[in-house]
Amino acid sequence: MSGGVDSSVAAARVAATGLRAFGITLAMWPGSRDTVRDRGCCSIDSVDDARRVATALALPHYVWNLERDFEAEVVDDFEAGYASGLTPNPCVRCNQRIKFGVLLERARAAGATHLATGHYARTGRRGSLVTLHRARDARRDQAYVLHRLDQRQLRSSVFALGGDESKAGVRAEAAALGLGTAAKPESQDLCFVESDLRSDLRTRLAGRFAPGAITEIDGTVIGEHEGVPFFTVGQRAGLGIAPSRPDAAPRYVIEIRPALNTVVVGPREALRRTTVEASSFRWIAGSAAAVGTACDAQLRAHGEPHTARIDAADGDTVLIRFDSPVDQAAPGQSVVLYRGDEVLGGGLIRRAA
Repeated sequence: MSGGVDSSVAAARVAATGLRAFGITLAMWPGSRDTVRDRGCCSIDSVDDARRVATALALPHYVWNLERDFEAEVVDDFEAGYASGLTPNPCVRCNQRIKFGVLLERARAAGATHLATGHYARTGRRGSLVTLHRARDARRDQAYVLHRLDQRQLRSSVFALGGDESKAGVRAEAAALGLGTAAKPESQDLCFVESDLRSDLRTRLAGRFAPGAITEIDGTVIGEHEGVPFFTVGQRAGLGIAPSRPDAAPRYVIEIRPALNTVVVGPREALRRTTVEASSFRWIAGSAAAVGTACDAQLRAHGEPHTARIDAADGDTVLIRFDSPVDQAAPGQSVVLYRGDEVLGGGLIRRAA
C-alpha cells in the first residue's frame, strides 16, 4: 500500500473477497527520514495515507523499513548507471528486487501466500506457465516495468487492477468507498529524487563526472558538456550548444561515449536504428523465444511499441531487428518484447545500430 489511489482500491478489492489480508507500506527514503513532502510511494505522508486507508478497510497495517535493501539494490545501480553514461530505469529494478523480491519474501515469512498491488497489468495461465499481460487500458499499462518477474514471483502476484478500469473509474470507486486517497494527485517523479533529476545527480555523483567535449558525428567539437550523467540518447533540450547558423537543424544526442567523456550530437535522422542488442535478458517463460519470432518491441516505459523480429538469442543476449527504424534506443533502458498483449520478456539495451 503506497498511499496512492491505485493501491488503495487494490486493497479494497482484496478486503472485499473476505480473504485474510494485511497491508504493508514500505519505508525507503534513503537519507530523508525528515522529509515530509509527498515523494510518491515511499514518503512519510504516504505512509500516513496508507495507514488511514487500511483502517477504513479494517486491515491490519505494517510499515517495513527496507531502506538498506533499496539503497543497495536500486539506488546504487541508478547512480552507477548514470555515472557510466547509461539511462537506467530504477522502477524496473525496484519491482524485481524490492517489491516482488525482498517484500514478497518477507510477506511469505509473515504467513502470506500472495502479494497484491495496484499495478495496471494482468496475469494469465497457459498450462503450468503463468503469463504476464498488458492492462486493457493501454494508457495505464505497467507491464513494461514488471517484465523481469520470474515464474515464482508471478505465481504469487495479484494485480487487482488492469481489467477494464480507467483511472477515472478507479478514483470513482475509491470515492464511493470513502477512501481519502480518491482525489490524491499522481506522483510523476522518482520517489528518491529530492529535486529535479539533473540537480539530484549533481549531488549524488559529485566527483564522479567531469566536463568534456560535445562533438558532431564527424568529430568536430562544437561545445563543452558538464558531464555525461546529464545526457541521454535522443535528448534535444539542455544541450547548451548554439546552432551554427539560424537555419541549422536541431541537434539531438546521438551517442554517449563514456570512455572518451564525449557527447555526440547530430540531426534527428541520425538517431534512427534498425537493430538493438539487449543483455541480461529475462524471458517470462524461462526459455528464449525462437529466432525469427515476430513481436512488438517497446523501448521506453511509456513509448510506442514497434514491430520487430528476434534476430538472434545467445544466452542472456538477444538481438532484435525492427521492421522500420526507431529513434529512442538509449543504452541502459529496457527493451521489452510482446506478442499481442502478452509480455515475452525483456533486457537492457547494450547497443543499437
